[in-house]
Amino acid sequence: MFAEYGVISYWSYFIGAIFIILVPGPNTFFVLKSSIAGGLKNGYVAASGVFIGDAVLMFLAYAGVATLIKTTPVLFNIIRYLGAFYLLYLGIKMLYSTFVRKAREEGQHDVHKGDIFRRALVLSLTNPKAILFYVSFFVQFIDITYTRPGTAFFILATTLEIISVCYFSFLIISGSYVTQWVKTRQKLTRLGNSLIGLIFVGFAARLATLQS
Repeated sequence: MFAEYGVISYWSYFIGAIFIILVPGPNTFFVLKSSIAGGLKNGYVAASGVFIGDAVLMFLAYAGVATLIKTTPVLFNIIRYLGAFYLLYLGIKMLYSTFVRKAREEGQHDVHKGDIFRRALVLSLTNPKAILFYVSFFVQFIDITYTRPGTAFFILATTLEIISVCYFSFLIISGSYVTQWVKTRQKLTRLGNSLIGLIFVGFAARLATLQS
């Protein structure tokens, strides 16, 4: 399928992309947290930041910048540590909101959608897993001898975004139902936020200690 457009083994790519997206990552937890805390709208705002970040990384892969990042350890380490620092920041901020701020202040605190979008976008752009995916996996399914490789990139990129939309929609809708169920259970909500905060801190530690 799509072989005439320079795509190699499309269905193998499709299956592989599904499994890679299903692997829990910082983007997944941030979208889920946003949907639980703010409902459908905030969830989709966070997801849109991830989608745009993915689109930028795919364009960089096509332009060859992602390859440069992988082959130049200094650049990749900069991306890795930026991502780790940002995850640590988000995790500490969630834990701070849970244990330090009063419950009344949390209930009145309004997170602007612009802030959610910006956090999701930065989180996506500094995700080493995504960079490695587009460099090491994504480009393997493109026939470099095809006269217009951009067409193949577009097909694979569109496929990935569709899979992401379906997966994140499931997370967002599930998260919104969880919101309705726990909206009168403040302790459970605080516990969930603290667990997600700890997960983000764990991701930060893992990224910071990865071997180049």
